[in-house]
Amino acid sequence: MTTPTPAQVPVFKPLIEMEEIAAAVKALELGWLGMGSFVNELEQKLSAYLGLKDKYLALVNTGHSALHVALVVAECGPGDEVIVPSFCCVSDFQAILAVGAEPVLCDSLDESITIDIDSAETLVTPRTKAVIAMDYGSQLCEHDRVAAFAKKHKLRVIHDGAHTFGSKYKGRMVGSFSDMTMLSFDPVKTMTCLDGGALIVSSEKELHRIHELRILGMGQPPSVMYQNKRAWTFHVNDIGFRYHMINLHAAVGLSQLAKMDRIAATRRAAYRFYLDNLSGIPGLRIPAVDLDNVTPFIFYVRVAEETRDAFRTHLGECGVDTGVHWQPGHHFKVLDGCRRGDLSVAHKAGNEIVTLPLHSSMAREHQQQVVDAVRGYFAGAKKKRGGGKSALQQSRVA
Repeated sequence: MTTPTPAQVPVFKPLIEMEEIAAAVKALELGWLGMGSFVNELEQKLSAYLGLKDKYLALVNTGHSALHVALVVAECGPGDEVIVPSFCCVSDFQAILAVGAEPVLCDSLDESITIDIDSAETLVTPRTKAVIAMDYGSQLCEHDRVAAFAKKHKLRVIHDGAHTFGSKYKGRMVGSFSDMTMLSFDPVKTMTCLDGGALIVSSEKELHRIHELRILGMGQPPSVMYQNKRAWTFHVNDIGFRYHMINLHAAVGLSQLAKMDRIAATRRAAYRFYLDNLSGIPGLRIPAVDLDNVTPFIFYVRVAEETRDAFRTHLGECGVDTGVHWQPGHHFKVLDGCRRGDLSVAHKAGNEIVTLPLHSSMAREHQQQVVDAVRGYFAGAKKKRGGGKSALQQSRVA
């Protein structure tokens, strides 16, 4: 008798239901396919959801576009340096390179894999113009320390909040407190617009700059396009990009935003199930997260570098997809010439990290399948070792 093949559990699975499909149809039937009324509505509702006061939000077509525009608005360019953790998304490095500035690679904190401000402090020079602070997984940076560091050195802060939309830092929503904040609504994020991003800034002047940058530098007011119309006269004073969000994507985003309470609750429940059932396994390191204040994006674990390939292969054979978020920047040829500090934490994390499946409204049987696969791997490894301990002892990060 053959053993049935286990159902495949993907790393990511967007929550697309009838509401999203109906919203997409409505946007298509409207017939205005560019930036329009749904984009305006989503900007207003996102601003209300985040509780923005003296902050201004503009939607763009991707999170990467938001990062690029943030660096342009911060006037980073050739001759400038931007401090960024080596353990970061490729998007952040490429955005810095796109404006002609130079990435300077700093290390991360071992417990959260977010920016190590002590490491960043050693890398500041008169050329340093900005710092990128990226939240990782479901863990937030030490944002008060980031702000104090930036104030001390007169730097712009670009908060990469791609992983933490819907989360809070000391009671404040991500997006409501940083100098500039980028959010991502790409296909795999907690909330998706199919693809999309947002940039939040602290002045109307910078908001106006984003409005021009996102639509080829054209100085036509968004209020016209927000009525599903187009202004035929405009000025163009500077370089611009085709970075605006379209109505279809905003319509899907509105449906998703209406479900954020359910999205957050179900992701917290799945995350908690993993914490409860994967704790205490020798050789497996799992993060500790304040789930009361976090809307989880990914759930990652760390295993010994020499066992990671075998671990991922075993999970794949059990029908569980895995990911690696991410390879550190110092592994990439494009960053070979970049100035850097000691990157020992980033290097180690990059060789140990494994992303497990986490979905909104994730079926409990799929959560259990993931847990069984992980526990099965370590049970088998223990038998092979004769009961000895793994090289990487399990820990709950405080």
